[in-house]
Amino acid sequence: MGRLTGKTALVTGAARGIGEAIARAFVQEGASVVLSDIDNDTGVKLAADLGAEYQSLDVRQEADWARVIGGMERLDILVNNAGITGFEAGWVSHDPEHASLDDWHAVHRTNLDGVFLGCKYAIKAMRAAGAGSIINISSRSGLVGIPAASAYASSKAAVRNHTKTVALYCAEQGLNIRCNSIHPAAIQTPMWEPMLGAGPERAERMAAFVKDTPLQRFGEPSEVAAIAVLLASDEAAYMTGTELNIDGGILAGSAAAPGK
Repeated sequence: MGRLTGKTALVTGAARGIGEAIARAFVQEGASVVLSDIDNDTGVKLAADLGAEYQSLDVRQEADWARVIGGMERLDILVNNAGITGFEAGWVSHDPEHASLDDWHAVHRTNLDGVFLGCKYAIKAMRAAGAGSIINISSRSGLVGIPAASAYASSKAAVRNHTKTVALYCAEQGLNIRCNSIHPAAIQTPMWEPMLGAGPERAERMAAFVKDTPLQRFGEPSEVAAIAVLLASDEAAYMTGTELNIDGGILAGSAAAPGK
């Protein structure tokens, strides 16, 4: 306990899922945490439960970033977690042939523009102290192609590369502002609900999604949060531009290995 004592953190998309788990872990480790989201009712309640602060923040809007970060006395940690799959309202075509340009742009506005703006304003806020930790939540989908979710895969791949660009830029500027990315695979969060559905076929769908995962299960949000705590802490002082996979072993290559 206390690995983040004295640090102030801002977590986007913190009302539920991975963002909620990260906010909880940061509070437990002693950080002063500002939760942000566009689901204001849920976010306000969660912040009250955690003894944390809540700010409404639409990551697509630069004015929101200026208001929220501009109103903070200090910023030591930013977690760019807010993201969408494009399937929140139900199944729509997101393959490279049939995806609409509007749907493509909608995913990139949240997943990529939001990370760009977060990094931009975090660097400005952290520059005075000359130090900080920016953690971008990418995805396994940012490392491999996803035929049915082309916009999501594209946006998360861009987050991976922008993380490295930010890390190099900050080092070039003589700033001890570290920037790293986390790449979760199938983590059991509300984001999966539109794809998993309900009813008797839910268990079958869940098994199908993790059939190529060596550990044969979904990951837990708390397991991603543990990695975020490490990257936010001084224990990771020599880590920047790094990508950490949390995928149950799938990228070790089992799915591509020759059959027995």
